[in-house]
Amino acid sequence: MGAVTQSLAKNIRPITDHGANVLYQHGTLALLVPGLLEGTTTIGELLEHGDTGIGTGEGLDGELIILDGVAYKIGQTGVAERVPDDFTMPFANSHRAAFQYQCEREDIGLKELNDRIVEANGRANTFFSVIVHGTFSFVKTRAVIKQQAPYPTLLEVADRQAIFLRHDVTGTMLGYFSPMMFHGAAVAGFHEHFLSDDHTFGGHVLDAVLGRGKIYSQVFDTLVTHLPVDDPNYRNHDFSQDNIGEAITSAEGDTHADHSA
Repeated sequence: MGAVTQSLAKNIRPITDHGANVLYQHGTLALLVPGLLEGTTTIGELLEHGDTGIGTGEGLDGELIILDGVAYKIGQTGVAERVPDDFTMPFANSHRAAFQYQCEREDIGLKELNDRIVEANGRANTFFSVIVHGTFSFVKTRAVIKQQAPYPTLLEVADRQAIFLRHDVTGTMLGYFSPMMFHGAAVAGFHEHFLSDDHTFGGHVLDAVLGRGKIYSQVFDTLVTHLPVDDPNYRNHDFSQDNIGEAITSAEGDTHADHSA
């Protein structure tokens, strides 16, 4: 038995050896479902684990996107603004960018684009990140409006969002793909945020059509999840009472009317 244990141990590398293959996540989407929205990490701390990422602020304060080590928040106006290192978040992802060119696409809708990305990667049970940069025929986004304590549930907040639509916009769509088996810790499938090149438009992507753009992907073999164990509300909450999967699917979907931006 000792020999077997020793053999297995040789195949386990320290996380620091994985480098760009590590996806770092603070919190889980499941903790947002009952309204555990206190900020439990900062942008500064998140950037220690990567230069690229997405997330949301305390009280669901907008949609975050991190590109080239710079963090932006898209709030209820739809315009991006830089956020300071002490900006706090209940949930966020980050990684060190090492994207590989995948292909170029034209005139393709979001669902078909995402389906083809998964097929091309052949990794439906693997975490990976995707960046699409180009001109989009249209992009539909949402931005969560910041809530105040005592915080509402995630489904209640779903009716308190600003929806934006922009045509012929050039920018970057950054997303993470999570396997179905991790639904709850993350959202199964794609979770994508957008930032226009001029920073006047962005948010959580609900729908889009890519006019012409280049697609890059990066596969992860390690998921590091950091939990807010110092938060008593998190430690003591009974998640068995929450319909986690259904709530996340409903909140992340496109169920809202359009407003021009």
